[in-house]
Amino acid sequence: MKTKIHLFTGFLGTGKTTAIRSLIEQKPAQEKWLVIVNEFGEIGIDGAVLSDNGIPVSEISGGCLCCSVGDELSDTVRQMLAEHQPQRIIIEASGLAHAAGVIDELQTPDLAEKLDISATFALVDPRQFVDDDYALNPLYRDQVSACDVLLASKTDLCAPDVLAQFHERAAKLFPPKARVTEVPNAHVPVAWLDTPIVEKSRYRIKRQPENTLGYQSQGYTFAADKQFDVEKMSLFFNELPKLADGLVRAKGVFQVEGSWVWLNWTDGAWGATPVAWRRDNRFELIAKSFDVDAIEQKLQDAML
Repeated sequence: MKTKIHLFTGFLGTGKTTAIRSLIEQKPAQEKWLVIVNEFGEIGIDGAVLSDNGIPVSEISGGCLCCSVGDELSDTVRQMLAEHQPQRIIIEASGLAHAAGVIDELQTPDLAEKLDISATFALVDPRQFVDDDYALNPLYRDQVSACDVLLASKTDLCAPDVLAQFHERAAKLFPPKARVTEVPNAHVPVAWLDTPIVEKSRYRIKRQPENTLGYQSQGYTFAADKQFDVEKMSLFFNELPKLADGLVRAKGVFQVEGSWVWLNWTDGAWGATPVAWRRDNRFELIAKSFDVDAIEQKLQDAML
């Protein structure tokens, strides 16, 4: 029997990791799952966050799955299939990945014999979805076009007219989607993984060249025995937009006064979630420009 494989895509900060966490919490006990996480930067944060539940997680960092690290994706899938014989593989693509290119990488003849490319998901912020600047961007269009299931996250931040526009535009998409729905708190029911695929030429979307949209990333790691001050970390995350021009994403796993937490900045706000990660403290941000050394010094200053 072929292994079902699901791609989760979506622009930076739309809730892909949270959605996959919600699915892992619902995983049937008898099913064997694997997770592959792609990060734009060199430091993997999402893999650390998703490693709480005993499911094998493989990280591919430092680029887009469909471009600079495309071969690594194929090799990782082959290795995980051989070692674990899973029933499902969930791939979290970088927010800057072209979805069609990722699917192309999974369509090599030897992988096609082993994989059933099942429902593909895209998470979108409705405020971006109805913005023509996003709609005309090739990367954003590719992520929306390639998916079978279109999920609207961050709906609590959207005005009613924006949600109405989202549903109106989504209903007109071609190829049509198998499911279009809102997902409060990025919660995805596990049954949606088996959403029937609407037949369409979704594997024939022209592969786009690598496009980082002018963003740069930087990752930082600190030893596991280091601890951070809760007030100083709060101040650091509050000040991030002033420290990084064009900040779109910042996230990290830290030991804060004895508790390990995932600190996640997106869309002008941040929050904390407990995690089981204990290997090290790590942080990554994505922005147009920033002073690498100044950010590191701020983190050093926040240590106990």
